[in-house]
Amino acid sequence: MVIQMIRLGYIAISTSIKNSTSTPYPLTKFSKEQDFKKLDNIIQSNLNALIETLIYNEKNNIHFYRVSSNLIPLSTAPSVHFNYITPYKVLYQKIEKIYKRTNMRIDFHISQYCVLNSTRKEVITTSIELLKYHYSLLKAMNIKEKIIVLHIGGNTFGKKNSLSRFINTFQTLPKYLQEIITIENDDKIFNIKDCLYLSNKLNIPVTLDYHHHQCNPTEEPLENYLEQIFSTWKKKNIPPKVHFSSPKSKKEIRSHNDYIDSDSFISFLEILKNYSTNIDIMLEAKKKDEALFRLIRELKYKTNYHFLDETTIEI
Repeated sequence: MVIQMIRLGYIAISTSIKNSTSTPYPLTKFSKEQDFKKLDNIIQSNLNALIETLIYNEKNNIHFYRVSSNLIPLSTAPSVHFNYITPYKVLYQKIEKIYKRTNMRIDFHISQYCVLNSTRKEVITTSIELLKYHYSLLKAMNIKEKIIVLHIGGNTFGKKNSLSRFINTFQTLPKYLQEIITIENDDKIFNIKDCLYLSNKLNIPVTLDYHHHQCNPTEEPLENYLEQIFSTWKKKNIPPKVHFSSPKSKKEIRSHNDYIDSDSFISFLEILKNYSTNIDIMLEAKKKDEALFRLIRELKYKTNYHFLDETTIEI
């Protein structure tokens, strides 16, 4: 049996911390008020909440964390122009210090509005601006391994044409943006086989979403693809990233549950035992870190896995 390390992470907002890292300032409201001081206060509040969350993560040995894409409101609104990096340099430096001290894995999952295979020029323009925004934040925090997860996009004119458009748009991106992208299988259109096709063409990592795979499976079993999926991360020299969530109900299979079904998770870990790589698993549960620690408690009760700390398992 191969012994490997599994680190668990959560998304954006800790249930234990009241301050939000994603307080909004809606464009409609800003357009009426034009209140840059209010915008400044919200940005400072979001960044300070992120610092507090990272300290919470550090104290609870959480080594894997996804930052909210809504950290800086109005950052990509074409009608609003402001500098969201330089005025907040001190706050970004505080984030960097925690990151360097802990070696925490920090990344982003870009929103559904980033559609690189769109047939509309204005959508492509917006998508590239979204990528640049996320890159700017990772750069400001001085994150060494910059990673942004995104979906392949829509299916206009069929899958083959949609994949070709993704390739064409990707190849027009500046190299620094190409290097931070990892693609994820979705729950309706593009499965893990489609992601591996793009990975082979473009040399980009593939993030497996286990829940999406259950909703949108390949003809062959997942085990036939895992070695290929994990090998796409080799050039990054960091563990492969996997997303795991449980369906809300039998009726609402695509929606995320508040918590993680521990039996399904254990079954998945038993599959991973056959692969000689460490893996970071992002738990996409609505109860965030609460769901993470509840899962840990159940794993300790149901398995004989060795726990290196509060969120790291040896299997």
